[in-house]
Order: sequence, then structure tokens, then C-alpha cells
Amino acid sequence: MTVRFGRNELPEQQVRNLKRAIRYEWYTIAFLAVAIPMVYLVIGNSQAMKAAWIEDLLSLAPPIAFLVAVRIVNRPPTDKYPYGFHRSIGVAHLVAGVALFTMGAFLLVDSAIGLITVEHPPIGSIQIFGTTIWLGWLMMAVMALTIPLPIYFGRVKMSLAKELHDKVLYADADMNKADWMTAVATIVGVAGIGIGWWWTDAAAALFVAASILWDGVRNMRSAITDLMDTRATTFDDDHPHPVTAKIDAYLRGLPWTEEVGSRVRDEGHVFHVESFIVPRKGRTPPLRTLTEARDGCIDLDWKVQDIVLVLVDELPEEVGGPAGDRQSERNR
Repeated sequence: MTVRFGRNELPEQQVRNLKRAIRYEWYTIAFLAVAIPMVYLVIGNSQAMKAAWIEDLLSLAPPIAFLVAVRIVNRPPTDKYPYGFHRSIGVAHLVAGVALFTMGAFLLVDSAIGLITVEHPPIGSIQIFGTTIWLGWLMMAVMALTIPLPIYFGRVKMSLAKELHDKVLYADADMNKADWMTAVATIVGVAGIGIGWWWTDAAAALFVAASILWDGVRNMRSAITDLMDTRATTFDDDHPHPVTAKIDAYLRGLPWTEEVGSRVRDEGHVFHVESFIVPRKGRTPPLRTLTEARDGCIDLDWKVQDIVLVLVDELPEEVGGPAGDRQSERNR
């Protein structure tokens, strides 16, 4: 069976990775479907527990966004959408980031108010099979149960995000990390109440809120810059994507090229590439040669969805032309 991202046929390894990523997103949703009501049943009056419960609710956004986006990007390009539907992953990324940012800001203010007003959250006791148990023990037990799977899910998704160049999957892996760190902070906050340190609950809630807010800021910034056609980067936004240098090196190695510069934009999972070429004097290539050069670039990386080769007499400034070279010299 042929598996594609839009009109891109995926290599066999990426097909396996995509299927595995879809499975793990469903595993995550199933886990959260159990964890969310469990946390809600023992939430009590703890601010930290309330923040942890809300974060669990927000954790549903990235896996749902990924599953929806994977279905949408598989649609072929149309007259109305000639570039295909890969931008849907960026839109989903932005929606998830805005949701995280908004809720994180709300929880941060709410938790800060609780700390400033010196609220002492009471944690009572409940009867279970005729035995009276402090509710805090149940809170800590439930949160402890939510730690192992997010750690495992996060590690698997981080590896898959790199292989698939999927920033929503990366955001989900980052969210899984925040989930288990939130659980640890909440356990500390509830334990602090048990020994009389009332402020640990609000402090833990502040930690959780700040974590959610930071995730929101990072994801919004990444999604917005991608939608604005910033230079293509790696899945974690840490470095320029190496495919640009690979394409330029390949084209420079052709016998008929003098200068080469490419600009690459991230469409979601795949790239749209415009490569500008100054041909050697008297060696303007025929159509067949250009077609072979284009196919060679596509063979370099499965993520090269569209590539346009443009013959010019001088490289544009934004890809290292004369004005760009002068600016680089001034910067050095």
C-alpha cells in the first residue's frame, strides 16, 4: 500500500514511523481518558491538583491535532490549494499553542492570587470501606500513577518527531515531559500541605502554570514563524534544516552551474524549495538537464515536496546575492 503526505510518497521507514506515531497518539488519548477522571475525583481544594487536571485536559490537544492533520495532509493538491494541505499541520500547531498560552496565563494569575492572599487549602478525609483516609494520600497516589507512561510516551514521540519532521508530534512529546514534571510538583505540593506548609500547594500550582504558559509561548512562536515562511529549521527549531545545504552542494557540483542559492520554506511535514542558479557562460542547460537536476534534488530527501529551479544572471539578495554578501561582510 502506498502511503503519502499529500503527493509525496513516503519511504518505507517513514511509513512505519507514521503508523507507529498514530498508534502512540491513540495510546495517549486512551491514557488521558482514564487519567483525567481519576485526577478529577480526588481534586479536592488543592490548587496544584486543579492545575494538573487542567493540564491533562490540554494534553489532549496535540494528539488530536496530529491525528486530524495527518488525515488532511493526505488530500491531493487542488486548483484552489495548489500547494496541497500541508499547512494544516501549522494551523493545528498554532491552535494548540494559543490554547496552552491562554490557559497557562489564567492559571498563573489564579495561583499567584492564592499565594498572595495566603489561602490555606483544606484537604479533608474520606471513608473507603469503613476506613478513614486522608484525601492527600489518594491525591499523591493518583499523581504517581500518571508519571511512568508520559515519560515513555515522550521519549518515543521525540524520536518519531525527528524522523517525520513533525512539530506537532514534537510539541506533544514536550507536553508529555511537562505532564510528568507536573505530577511530581503536585505530589510535593500536596505533601507540603500534609506537614503544615500551606504555601507549597500554591507554589506547585505556579510551577505548573508557568510550565503550561512556557509551552504555549514556544509553540505559538514556532507555529507563527513557520506560517510566515521563515527559513526551514529542524523539527525542534534549534538549527537551520540541513536539506538546504545539501541541495546547494548538489547543484554546485553540476558541471553547468556557476553560483547556487536556495530558499526553503517549511510546509508542515515537507518543504517547498526555490533554487536560483547562475549557469556558466555559454552553458545554459536544456530542459532535460534541468529535469535531471530537479529529480536529483528530490532524491536527496523525501521531505523535498516541490522544487523549482530558476536560472538567473545574479543570485537574489536573500539567498546570498551581492547585496546579501555585502551585508554578511558588515555583520562579520
